[in-house]
Amino acid sequence: MPPPPPQESPDPPGGPAAGPHQFATTRWTLVAAAGKTATPEARTALAELCRLYWYPLYAFVRRRGYDADEALDLTQGFFTRLIEKNDLADAKQDRGRFRSWLLASVKHFLANEWDRATAQKRGGGRAVYSLDIDPDDAERRYRHEPSHTLTAERVFDRRWALTMLEQALDALKTECEAEGKSALFEALRPSLTADAQDESYQAVADRLGSTQGAVKIAAHRLRRRYREVLREQIAQTVRRPEDIDDEIRDLFAAVGQPA
Repeated sequence: MPPPPPQESPDPPGGPAAGPHQFATTRWTLVAAAGKTATPEARTALAELCRLYWYPLYAFVRRRGYDADEALDLTQGFFTRLIEKNDLADAKQDRGRFRSWLLASVKHFLANEWDRATAQKRGGGRAVYSLDIDPDDAERRYRHEPSHTLTAERVFDRRWALTMLEQALDALKTECEAEGKSALFEALRPSLTADAQDESYQAVADRLGSTQGAVKIAAHRLRRRYREVLREQIAQTVRRPEDIDDEIRDLFAAVGQPA
């Protein structure tokens, strides 16, 4: 669930540090690196892209009517094509949203590459890029997707949105750990994705040896930072800063939440 709107509040002693933070590598930087010649750096970048986005693609393929084995083969085949054809070299940030580029690419792959993807399964000698995916885990996750009435495109957008939210939460957790505030983060984590009551804040305060007021301020601060991190994450996948708000609205709509 997306974070609630940020609420301005004073900085509590010991609360998470605010201010600008920079991510070392943007999604488009990863794309550019992965699109270069077959170097160790390119392989590393491609592996990171696979780790981040294999499941939205898998869910899209499954919703297009392929069974679990076919969907896994096709998802791996898609990433194999990115390597063999060096398609990522043609992906440019000035062409728009990375989400849109990736969805268009996998649609093209499904429309034109089925024979090539299945050739490897028949022993056609094609070297398939191996994703570190547990098939049982992939299907377990897919069984929890919403009603089958959702189109494949809507499933992809929903899962992409949840992936972005999860990445923002993980990044925020890393920040707090680096600042020695892991206990505070874990205690307040539920309040980042749901409205907390005073009783919940009091329970956290008792556990941390603090006061309800200080915990409420820290929670407001953490939620504000969560939203900032989410914007930073999304900024890495769009062409222009003015596209960020549109992308946020689209992604929140995909998970049925107001922006």
